[in-house]
Amino acid sequence: MSTTRETATFDRVLYALGEYAENPSAFLALNTGNDYFTRPGSSGVVVHRRAGRYLIQFGGPFAPESERPELLAAFLEFACAQRRRVVAVQLQSGDVDLYARSGFTVNQIGCAYALALPDFSLAGTRFVKLRNKISRARRAGLEIDEVPFGEVAGELAAVDRPWLRAKGRHVKEIEFLVGQLGGPAQPERRLFVGRIEGKAVAYISYSPAYGRHSGWLHDLTRRVPSSAPGILEAVNMRAVEVFRSEGAQWLHFGFTPFTGLSEEHEAASASAATGRFLRFLADHGERVYPAASQLAYKEKWAPGLVLPQYLAFHGRARAGAVWRLLRVTKSV
Repeated sequence: MSTTRETATFDRVLYALGEYAENPSAFLALNTGNDYFTRPGSSGVVVHRRAGRYLIQFGGPFAPESERPELLAAFLEFACAQRRRVVAVQLQSGDVDLYARSGFTVNQIGCAYALALPDFSLAGTRFVKLRNKISRARRAGLEIDEVPFGEVAGELAAVDRPWLRAKGRHVKEIEFLVGQLGGPAQPERRLFVGRIEGKAVAYISYSPAYGRHSGWLHDLTRRVPSSAPGILEAVNMRAVEVFRSEGAQWLHFGFTPFTGLSEEHEAASASAATGRFLRFLADHGERVYPAASQLAYKEKWAPGLVLPQYLAFHGRARAGAVWRLLRVTKSV
């Protein structure tokens, strides 16, 4: 994708997201490094990345409902012409039937979590621990501001470095299914930074969320490991207050793989072997993806909306495709 905001490619994808996306994480389609498949006569797009013999597709086709089957079929022909197989990740419940009819094996891979903003309050006994953590951060002198990225890029890099070091020298930043800073999509994001004694110690980037549950996506998060507990919670609470004052309806905490797996949500076309493998990762996969710690942070806000998310393989599910997905996200 071009690095200039004015290009037709960027504007076309942004338009498709705003008009057709129901995936609360759809804004990640604008990450640099993604590729886009389009079809003449359609205003929709298919977002994907190449990974060996596979095309890893993000979300379903972002297109009018009537055009989605034809756009997906055209994308499959495109992949076949390249002798590549399609694996789709982070599909929604509304995508399952389309993908099953199109020859995919579909399994639940996790859940996304969201908080209704209009009536949200930290009052009550369920939020005692959260209130205490936020109070502790404020007593440490935390000050929070919403700022443009261009004014604080250097400060944020100083937060990123110790955050990455604390993860271990072999750990890479996860990509593809998490947001970015900078690039042509940056003007659409919101950025809240926490400082103590004038020094940045944490930040959270929020992206637009489209569709029936529109609002904001709690996206990229960093904190200096040595900083006081409760800082991220305080930054997020400040953003909640701002978004509520603007009339936003939902705060989405995003997709967490290997969580909320349930027979109730499993697709009719699911692979039993893939289901067992995903449940194994749910129980033992913390070294692959930090699902437990992510879920713990999200659950402390008591999100009332839980949306199952799906993984789909064109044809038979293959272990190699799962490996490629983990590689393209830099999870391994």
